[in-house]
Amino acid sequence: MKKQERYEIIPVIVDVTSNLKTINFYLIKMEKSVILVDAGLDNDACWTALQNALSKNNLTVQDITEIVLTHNHGDHVGLVNRITAMHAIPVYAHETAIPRLKRDRDFFEMRVEFFAEIYKQMGCGEAGHKQVEYLKQAMLKGSKSAIHTDISPIGCNHMGFKVIPVPGHAEDQIALYHEADQILIAGDLLIQHISSNALIEPDNTGKRLPTLIQHKQSLEKIYALSVDLVFPGHGVLIDEPKALIKKRLAGIERKADRLKNLIQDGITTGSELAESYYKKLYSTQFSLVMSEIIGHLDYLEDAGHVRKEMLNGVWHYSVVE
Repeated sequence: MKKQERYEIIPVIVDVTSNLKTINFYLIKMEKSVILVDAGLDNDACWTALQNALSKNNLTVQDITEIVLTHNHGDHVGLVNRITAMHAIPVYAHETAIPRLKRDRDFFEMRVEFFAEIYKQMGCGEAGHKQVEYLKQAMLKGSKSAIHTDISPIGCNHMGFKVIPVPGHAEDQIALYHEADQILIAGDLLIQHISSNALIEPDNTGKRLPTLIQHKQSLEKIYALSVDLVFPGHGVLIDEPKALIKKRLAGIERKADRLKNLIQDGITTGSELAESYYKKLYSTQFSLVMSEIIGHLDYLEDAGHVRKEMLNGVWHYSVVE
């Protein structure tokens, strides 16, 4: 039987003023290697926090032997270019993250077209047009944040950890599971103080992903494992993950029921449901709100609770009796 390599997980915690509360990334210190899991934002606060964590453990940036990214979002990958410019090391991520991390122009042009179409189909009107224009500008500016170094697809097992796909919040999200110690480094799958958004996205061919359904399945997958401690991408460590997962799953059902009732009352389009349910947040957090609504509509449709009909280019939903 192969001997388990000893390791220590060193959290790097950066306080932020948003409702995320903190940005967390982690150093896994082993006998002959140091893995950086995620890389925070590309700012001085995250860089200083990383340097301090390394210094307290008698390490430097040059001691980091590789970087593993749980998913492609900017608050998880920010320091990769700064680190790899100083010190050429491997970077690993799920294979579907690579076009996003490399800011592939064809992919992001397809993504803009995807959102233009879906917002039109949801009846979002001017709010949808405004968000699409924002995405076009972000695509142009985003090329500056592309990961410069090569990115390798991560395997099913990595340095003593099982690599578990947990899509939903992001198509490419992975978690690292140490079965013997019953710990999970979970990206943004599970956060103690807020529910993680299942963000609507296209796959690499332009097809809409059933992100809330995926997120629910990912939570159920982790619930079935023996996990005593979760290291999340934001907030405090989670020492009762099963109870929190049950709470999050119940929250999905509760919101789905509320939306079903609104449809029963005659509110039939995605945009109307979003405005009715979220009020002012429809304007101030449009993309997040529409992800929530579209995800729950997909979930209700998949469960056979609602059906949709296209009228003048807009989907209208009705309850299945």
